[in-house]
Amino acid sequence: MNRPKTLGDLKKSGYKSTSIKEEVRKNLISRLREGEQTFRGILGYEDSVIPDTERALLSRHNILFLGLRGQAKTRMARQMIELLDEYIPVVEGSEINDDPLQPLSQYARKLIEEKGDNTPISWIHRNERYGEKLATPDVSVADLIGDIDPVKAANLRLSFADEQVIHYGIIPRSNRSIFVINELPDLQARIQVALFNILQEGDIQIRGFKLRLPLDILFIFTANPEDYTNRGAIVTPLKDRIESQILTHYPKSVETALAITAQEASVHDEQQGLIHVSDLVKRLIEQVSFEARGSEFVDQKSGVSARLTISAFENAISAAERRAIINNEKQTQVWISDLAGIIPSITGKIELVYEGEQEGPYQVSFNLLEKSIRSVFVLYFPNPEALKKKRTRDPGSEENPFRSIIGWFDKGNSLNMLFNTKDSEKLQLLYKVDGLYNLVKKYFPKASERENALLMEFVLHGLASYSLISKKVLEAKIEFKDLMGSMLNLGNSSYREDEDMDDESFR
Repeated sequence: MNRPKTLGDLKKSGYKSTSIKEEVRKNLISRLREGEQTFRGILGYEDSVIPDTERALLSRHNILFLGLRGQAKTRMARQMIELLDEYIPVVEGSEINDDPLQPLSQYARKLIEEKGDNTPISWIHRNERYGEKLATPDVSVADLIGDIDPVKAANLRLSFADEQVIHYGIIPRSNRSIFVINELPDLQARIQVALFNILQEGDIQIRGFKLRLPLDILFIFTANPEDYTNRGAIVTPLKDRIESQILTHYPKSVETALAITAQEASVHDEQQGLIHVSDLVKRLIEQVSFEARGSEFVDQKSGVSARLTISAFENAISAAERRAIINNEKQTQVWISDLAGIIPSITGKIELVYEGEQEGPYQVSFNLLEKSIRSVFVLYFPNPEALKKKRTRDPGSEENPFRSIIGWFDKGNSLNMLFNTKDSEKLQLLYKVDGLYNLVKKYFPKASERENALLMEFVLHGLASYSLISKKVLEAKIEFKDLMGSMLNLGNSSYREDEDMDDESFR
């Protein structure tokens, strides 16, 4: 496509200047009419954040995304460049993307005055029309707005009173662009004050210069509610000038969370051919974040990012891959025992309250995994607690389906599963437990051999989470045994119990 290269050619082409907010509004309307997605890959916001954002953009508002960590605030902002025109003309050599038809800077005005219709024009792509700054306490007004440049003044032999000696900050250089300030409360109050004029009047002031630059910028701010009390605050007059405040949130359903993890997790091609990950394991991993968001040990003001489950999913696959490499296996699956490998992904993604610190990050993370197993177990098998209550009310009710499994351990049998056990050896161990295979086939008659094996292991972990059998996690293995034998060894410090002991009347 041949684009005009001079101001005269631009005028002849019939080009008309449009503000960035009008430009975004026009392109958004076009997308909505054509039924296209406004924000691709943003899941769980279809009926909440995205409609709010679209309304704000149609209203030509500056926007504040307010939400906890890992809620796609910055991603939403970055995707807005897709609502810009592909190319726009600027005065060639301009530092602030001067519109050839409405020049702002002295440089552009002088150049047009000297060359008229022969003024050279260049075109910038929409990807270049995005600026972003992470707010930190050391950010200065000069960084954002600009300052006098003594070096430039000396080189050009100009007085400090000359506008040409100004070094523009990142905001003026983002003229006719989208500009994002992340973590706005971290910006010092006196720096926030410098944004007042830009937001309200659209102009800037630098070192007392009689300078008015009506900048054309779509501002997007992000903030975490925790920052209002812990690290700073958005000063009231600035918040008042941001027309739309949009609240973000975490996935409201496991299905949405599963889709986000599947979309974002980075799985190596070699891992995809080697490792199978069942829907059960995926749900267990996702449930960890839901458990964390309701845990009394986790600081809910900090939030639990979606990055927790993404990292945990990647670590679970790598745990299975490591085991397969050690055992020289060409194919394997992620077992429940492999989920011990996701603990490092949890400890680094949660902030603990005082009680959680006393428990320790490892123990809190381990307990979250156990609670996840407990919550998901009842989606696949009968609820042990509900069965116990039913049997108490009606002694003649249907027999406990887990009785033979629990009875096998009550006879003094135990099961030791090394973390690096071969799949074939693990199968042999699982088939030793009386009633385990029959239970799985009863509830999942069409399951494959691989699915059967995973479900058999899941039953053991589930029963342990309900304190019907004992589970001890040591450095190299997981040991399942009867509950009474474990109670007699509570003084042994070489293992960790996962749950408090339950009533034996259920046996």
